[in-house]
Amino acid sequence: MKQYFAAAVVATMLSGCGMVAPDAGQEAVLVQKPYFFGHGGVVDEPITTGRSFIALSTQEIYVDVKPVQWDIPFNDLMTKDGVPIHFDAAAVVQVTDSVKLIERFGTNWFANNLETVIRNKVRQAVRKHGMNEVAIDTVAIDAVDAEVASGVRDYLKASGLPVRLVRFTVGKANPPDSIKTQRVATAREEQRQKTEDMSQKAEVARKAAEQARAEADNAYRQQMSLSPEQFVKLQEISMIEKVCVNGGCTFVNGNAMPIIGGR
Repeated sequence: MKQYFAAAVVATMLSGCGMVAPDAGQEAVLVQKPYFFGHGGVVDEPITTGRSFIALSTQEIYVDVKPVQWDIPFNDLMTKDGVPIHFDAAAVVQVTDSVKLIERFGTNWFANNLETVIRNKVRQAVRKHGMNEVAIDTVAIDAVDAEVASGVRDYLKASGLPVRLVRFTVGKANPPDSIKTQRVATAREEQRQKTEDMSQKAEVARKAAEQARAEADNAYRQQMSLSPEQFVKLQEISMIEKVCVNGGCTFVNGNAMPIIGGR
């Protein structure tokens, strides 16, 4: 009879209780809300591991205390040269005091306190660089990351927000489609100009070679005291000799000029 009575008492007690069970990397912050008597408020110590029973009037708030990444998109963010770009940034933060966080900053602490600061810091940093720097130059991206991270850490220290910034990174910046089209057109025009320049240089080189050869031939003609007609005849004989030396000519009786390629 006593065993049944004890079990009934335990069951009655448990029926007026709730249970909290934080997962790994979580803490449960308790907020007491008594129905009738007593003072409510945030409990000083969080529940870290295992299962715990709490009063039904007590609210539990689970807080991640492991590093968590928050993705922040940016659209039409102006660069130094007035080009709107869009990209995604990522802030990895870790809560250092879950009780203080809920008690002073509430559950929407990131959106209400930290996200706006990060957005302002990013805008200020990006405006110091041109579109090509932010989109291509890794040095500029690293400078933006460092500037934003430093500014956010200063804010966390000054505001007392119990959060640690683990890492901040800016993703690849993308200009508008119109800018992309212009860049492709510019690249094509630059390539066309390079091709034309190379072609002109080749023509100039060929002309110079022909002029040099003509000057050499004329110098040879003058040295040999040949008239232009004699020099042309000599060149003709030289050409016939080169062709016919390998048997590529056919001589016909009565004709001093061979038939080239007649075999």
